Amino acid sequence: MTSKTAAQGSDRSDRSDRIGEMETALHDATALRDLPRLAERLALLSTGEITALIGRLSPVRAAVLFRLLEKNSALAVFEKLNPATQRDLLVGLRDEEVSAIFSALDPEDRVELLDELPATVARRLISGLSLEEQRATGTILGYPTRSVGRGMTTRFIHSHAGWTVAETLAAVRAGSDEADTVYTIPVTDESRTVLGIVTLRDLVENDPTASVAEILVPAECVRADVDIEVAARVCIDLRLDALPVVDNETRLLGMFTLDDALRVLRDAESEDVARAGAAEPLRRPYLAAPILRITRSRVVWLLVLAVSALLTVQVLGVFEATLEQKVVLALFIPLLTGTGGNTGSQAATTVTRALAVGDVRTSDIGRVLFKELRVGAMLGLLLGSLGLVIATLVYDLSMGLVIGATLLLICTIAATVGGAMPLAAKAIRADPAVFSTPFITTFCDATGLIIYFTTAKVVLGI
Repeated sequence: MTSKTAAQGSDRSDRSDRIGEMETALHDATALRDLPRLAERLALLSTGEITALIGRLSPVRAAVLFRLLEKNSALAVFEKLNPATQRDLLVGLRDEEVSAIFSALDPEDRVELLDELPATVARRLISGLSLEEQRATGTILGYPTRSVGRGMTTRFIHSHAGWTVAETLAAVRAGSDEADTVYTIPVTDESRTVLGIVTLRDLVENDPTASVAEILVPAECVRADVDIEVAARVCIDLRLDALPVVDNETRLLGMFTLDDALRVLRDAESEDVARAGAAEPLRRPYLAAPILRITRSRVVWLLVLAVSALLTVQVLGVFEATLEQKVVLALFIPLLTGTGGNTGSQAATTVTRALAVGDVRTSDIGRVLFKELRVGAMLGLLLGSLGLVIATLVYDLSMGLVIGATLLLICTIAATVGGAMPLAAKAIRADPAVFSTPFITTFCDATGLIIYFTTAKVVLGI
């Protein structure tokens, strides 16, 4: 381990210890009513540490802690919380505190929080905003839920093609306090059509009297109705600090920042991991999630998988007579079904990832099928050869041929189907991650048994 890695590990450990100590202190202070002393200790923590601490607390204790924060610190912490945790926290605050926090949020953050709140609460909070803030929030609310229009910021600095470098820098200085990003500056004409972008570095390095039109570069823009994950991937792949968001006529509407892109992709990855494990994402820290919510996130998929597993039972029932004639066949069922399920899950997970990063599209299904067919056949050949040798040594050649041929067929079919399922899910606008483990495993169990017993009947003549 390098000294740098060791130092990072030590820093994480120290941070974890501080959060744990504050969690204990909050419990003791609440019991002893010694909140002023706790407020002094909270002032020594960073915004990130306080955010992590709130994620470990119940809504009631989180509200107590939040009230002890200084106003500016409280807002900074609130903005870093995910929308579900924000909603839980608001339950424990007074109406005037909620209104003050809500008014201080950026429009895009307000909209994200509104999606988590009951309609009556949302309407009350919006009515408490100024007319200008209501218009800004309403504009973002008008876009589809999963579109980049919902995630763009309307607080940004832009330049006009007729401005000089000095005039643009003056606009940056004047608006830097309110703007969410100042490093990428879109340049527009009089009708707000995007002509290109300039960066803060471009402005600093060029002659103040030069025209912005002379130094701008073409801009990569996204339409406001584009899926927010697609926009986030564009932002990351092109390594942009911000991405101009435009309408159908390339008129500037807002900016989608790198910070928001990273958050979107992080949330999407968490969602994919949860659904690949046959559960729904919690959308809040684990320790702060109520027992009922965790149960609800898992039980639906368990019921679906339990019902679908009945297919496997039915297959076994059909081949019951075959099992009675050759009882040894039952010994290999876990091996074969497990191998098929794992092979299909590997293929589905690989293709799901490729879809997420844009390596493949639904139109590539033919190429994906052909590739996974070859990969599955190669895996089946390797595993089948091993199974043939072992089963022959332990039992006899005929049993070895059954196991070897079954593994070859199962791996080939499982990999091919596993690779195709995420693409099929994408084509029907379903989440590809749903098909990467739960359904593939169930499918491969049933088909694997059919292949196994059919092969046994042919080879063994039973």
